Amino acid sequence: MIKVGVIMGGVSSEYEVSMNTGREMLKALDPAIYTGIPVPITSRKELLEGVVGLDFALLALHGTYGEDGTVQGTLETLGIPYSGSGVLSSSLCMDKGLAKTVIRSKSILTPDWLCWEHINEYAPEAVDRLGYPVMVKPNSGGSSIGMTKVNHPRELRGAVEKAFAADCSVLIEHYTTGQEITCSILGGELLPVIGIQSLGADWFDYSAKYEQGGAEEQIIQLPAEVEERVRTAALTCYRALKCAVYARVDMLLKDGIPYVLEVNTLPGMTATSLLPQSAKAAGISFTRLLDEIITGSLRERGGTGEAPEAPEAPEAPEAPEAQLVQQGGGGL
Repeated sequence: MIKVGVIMGGVSSEYEVSMNTGREMLKALDPAIYTGIPVPITSRKELLEGVVGLDFALLALHGTYGEDGTVQGTLETLGIPYSGSGVLSSSLCMDKGLAKTVIRSKSILTPDWLCWEHINEYAPEAVDRLGYPVMVKPNSGGSSIGMTKVNHPRELRGAVEKAFAADCSVLIEHYTTGQEITCSILGGELLPVIGIQSLGADWFDYSAKYEQGGAEEQIIQLPAEVEERVRTAALTCYRALKCAVYARVDMLLKDGIPYVLEVNTLPGMTATSLLPQSAKAAGISFTRLLDEIITGSLRERGGTGEAPEAPEAPEAPEAPEAQLVQQGGGGL
């Protein structure tokens, strides 16, 4: 049995999202192969204490000290293999402005943007040149927390201050209209594409993402030419940002042209989250998806990537009155 610690919670504003992800992962782990161990953390010290004796760390964290490479570096120092992308990729993708710079260097389209490191850099004239409306967001945040759509210059200052309250740097991005899609990648292969339509809001905000009936999410069939553009953009970003095992690339389609918004190295992983939905459409159950993530991550970290077989019952002795002894697996 592999002792899998599901690391969840964390120190970011996405604590509750992470806890939901962790609970769902624990329920879905195959008990014939894995012993799932919840490791909720609210501090760095708790991580060090919680991973003692683990064979593998399945990361359910989001945001700072989860997706930014910090936890990944700690686990590497401790010699504990973990799920998903490594330190460099996690850090790159967490910094939206830097990730967009890398993406654009590969000739992949992404909406124009500004990045401010301090409120003293506030320059409304620069945003005027970018053109309204704009999206103002924490540069390293997620789940649309601290994010605001700004339609007029008079709304800008408040939105920037709100974003700075959530992060030490702020991204201002030109608002691009189009069909929002998300592209899940597993083992270097693109899974079915999901189209997202926010219901009741004009962009995919926190309530649209997490409240019942907030958005319509469904697998979509794209014209062959558009699908090839989307595939090329998604996989180019995945490789350029050094992602591994799995990731999710969020885009907007405008007139059949994909514009990449961001790359998530630890996307939401409840059974109804976007990546598991894509996997399900490809015939991959949530339990199997977690197994593929674990085995793929073990290969990435230098292990065999082969999960042990489920224990089998021993052969019955020749005595006719003997009974088989069933060996049970662990798990929750």
